[in-house]
Amino acid sequence: MQLYAKILCPISFDENSTAALELARDLAIANGASLYLLHVAQIPIADMDSPVAIPENPRWERQARVRLEQLAHDMLAGKVPYEIQIRSGIAETEALDMARTLKVDLIVMATHGRTGLKHLILGSVAEAVVRGAPCPVLTLRPHHGKRPDVA
Repeated sequence: MQLYAKILCPISFDENSTAALELARDLAIANGASLYLLHVAQIPIADMDSPVAIPENPRWERQARVRLEQLAHDMLAGKVPYEIQIRSGIAETEALDMARTLKVDLIVMATHGRTGLKHLILGSVAEAVVRGAPCPVLTLRPHHGKRPDVA
């Protein structure tokens, strides 16, 4: 029985999101699922204040695509069908939009593990995704030298 046909894995290029990708890959293999990798590229501050329109396929998206393609090649090539998406914008908004558009069955993502004042000020992408997701969300907490905890 296939539980998941489409799995979304947002990637932020830190080791926690790499661990989430490993788990998403293993779940995709076990379920015969397709894996969708999403990186939401951060618009450089200098470009955010620019009075000109942001060009199509800006440099920060091209740079992120190169990194994500390499990561996907190293971890997924020949193991599971996958697709890469690079977007600019607000991470949780883009992740939720992609989850709805693709009608994914599961989101696997890392958290940064912020608590207290840092969490209050910086917010939590993972928390916003969990609250708004149209499907189950599996989160991994930071591991600090050991395999991340699945939350």
